Amino acid sequence: MQDTPVYLVTGFLESGKTTFIQETLMDKRFCEDERILVLLCESGEVELDPTEFASKDVYLEEISDVGQLSPESLIKLQKKHDATKILVEYNGMWQLSALYNAAPEHWIIGQQILFFDSATFSMYNQNMRSLVVDKIQSADMIIFNRMAVGADYMDLHKAVRGLSRMAAIIYENVNGETICDDIEDPLPYDMEAPVIVIEDRDYALFYRDLCENLPAYHGKTVQFKAMVAKEKSLGTGWMFTGRHVMTCCAEDIQFSAMICKWGRSDDYKSYDWVTVTGEIQVKNHKVYAGEGPVLLAQKVEPAAEPDPAVATFY
Repeated sequence: MQDTPVYLVTGFLESGKTTFIQETLMDKRFCEDERILVLLCESGEVELDPTEFASKDVYLEEISDVGQLSPESLIKLQKKHDATKILVEYNGMWQLSALYNAAPEHWIIGQQILFFDSATFSMYNQNMRSLVVDKIQSADMIIFNRMAVGADYMDLHKAVRGLSRMAAIIYENVNGETICDDIEDPLPYDMEAPVIVIEDRDYALFYRDLCENLPAYHGKTVQFKAMVAKEKSLGTGWMFTGRHVMTCCAEDIQFSAMICKWGRSDDYKSYDWVTVTGEIQVKNHKVYAGEGPVLLAQKVEPAAEPDPAVATFY
């Protein structure tokens, strides 16, 4: 089938998703010459009003259980309405992986917009952290609505930027006024230094920025504390250097590392802690199945385990 654009609207109950979708479907520019399938994955107090839509070619389908999501069921719904565009109101209590795994190959997510009620965000962030992280990490735009006029939004800004440096952030107050977040977040290390020193507390931020802005690190010399990981398949002179990173909870801890070339790699074994200094080169390597960061080590020295050993964003 032909590629189909998907617009994903996420957020928790009563966060403003339905109101946004209603306004979107009242826009002739969004609806013109399209047959739009709207997947409704939860029901709130506000309901869509089809009589106000800009087109009659908008078709609503309810998905009440995450188990209903499958490539077969979604393709069937698209074919049923011959839809050329998909709009999804996603249940905030469902992990996004359920939709990603179920989406047919020809469904291409064009934009993901995340809504939070500013009054309840803190509660969700404290008590349902994994669900909040799940939504923030992949959002293109995050909207905090129902804010008090003149309210300080720095805490909200920090909560997002601790997980995503790429998403646009918008604050909307109770008067309907919008403020675009233009706060600059300088990295906690100097990218122009001859040797970029990554402090223990900043490893998670460093690794995320490395992955998101890989070309910016090409040719840069860095120094950081890392755990060694060895694999026989790498061969002599190669090892992994990195740290375990926790995004939100123990269940999502991952070893975030890069391949490292060091002639005396046999001096170290897996789980050894070292301070490594070297130049990052963006190269093709089999461990990445394509391009990735390759650290050409200039110095590797034994080091004490950092405290805490697991790096975090906050």
